Amino acid sequence: MTTAAVWDHIRRGRGPTPTRVAHAVGQESAVLGAAGVARRADRMEDALLGSGPLTDLVEDPRVTDVLVNGVTGVWVDRGGGLTPVDVDLGDAADLRRLAVRLAGAAGRRLDDASPYVDGLLPAGVRLHAVLPPLVDGGPHISLRIPRRSAPTLADLEDWGACTPAMAAVLRAVVARRCAFLVTGGTGSGKTTLLAGLLAEVAATERLLVVEDVKELAIRHPHVVALQARQPNVEGTGAVDLATLVRQSLRMRPDRVVIGEVRGAEVRDMLTALNTGHEGGCGTVHANAPADVIARMEALGALAGMSPQATRSQLASALRVVVHMRRDGHARVVDSIGVLDGGARGLRVVPALHRAPDGYRREAGYALLAGLLDLPEEP
Repeated sequence: MTTAAVWDHIRRGRGPTPTRVAHAVGQESAVLGAAGVARRADRMEDALLGSGPLTDLVEDPRVTDVLVNGVTGVWVDRGGGLTPVDVDLGDAADLRRLAVRLAGAAGRRLDDASPYVDGLLPAGVRLHAVLPPLVDGGPHISLRIPRRSAPTLADLEDWGACTPAMAAVLRAVVARRCAFLVTGGTGSGKTTLLAGLLAEVAATERLLVVEDVKELAIRHPHVVALQARQPNVEGTGAVDLATLVRQSLRMRPDRVVIGEVRGAEVRDMLTALNTGHEGGCGTVHANAPADVIARMEALGALAGMSPQATRSQLASALRVVVHMRRDGHARVVDSIGVLDGGARGLRVVPALHRAPDGYRREAGYALLAGLLDLPEEP
């Protein structure tokens, strides 16, 4: 049995909505019965409004990422790395329809003239999709699933991401209003740790959070979230992160948070941290803490800053670098470093490093202890 009324709405240019689906399916109640109508409506909503055959994966509370590699297969991450799953997505044409519909749900366009898309689905799921011929094997879809609940630093301790002693140091970083960056590779847990640290901020403080696509879920009573906007189909209307950072400074922030520093917004972030906005923070992709200076110089170049200007701003703005890494199936705090502008030039000096029996003190611990008023012995 088909639900022709829904497709009739679509052919007339009226997109499906939960109300229209329910109304159309309700016309078959004499045949289906109340229970049958409810089941049919659920299936139609999945097919026309939800994630289709990916719905069960997206709704699995353990899943953090769903990756569709065209018609060759689907992979998911349930916190222990990527594993293949058996999901019937149909052929390449079916997959393209799914990708286009998901893009539409994110308010974006996906077609031959605009063959890739990055957006946010209504449930907070981050969507990326790309069409052939930019990619082989059919449309590829990447879904990043947000956490259902915002983690705290105590949660991260329970999960084994950091030791109690390391968590105490991180709490001191927040309490002392030190500007910090969380670094690491893709999927290392940077955003999760940043959310946990921001949950430690005093309830009296106002957090201005700037993100390209909203991912941070923060357990704090006073959060203002700003999200960048992509250009519309005419190529206009874009609002980038650099603009949002400047706007955030006019909104009386106690702390400015950039979900991921990835471009010219680094100039505005450093300016903010150097003009009295203490305790600012964000994440940046870096393979090791020692790479942070070079990474920030590269981002500064996108904003027209020379390496010398970037280093000068960075030396007075940033204090602490917290590095995340994947350890087998776990995401852990690997190290904490402190910026030092001594005789060897600006660099990140390791202060604490994860070890099998907890963590060990490194050369920069004295600097970190002085900054945070920690005891001399870790």
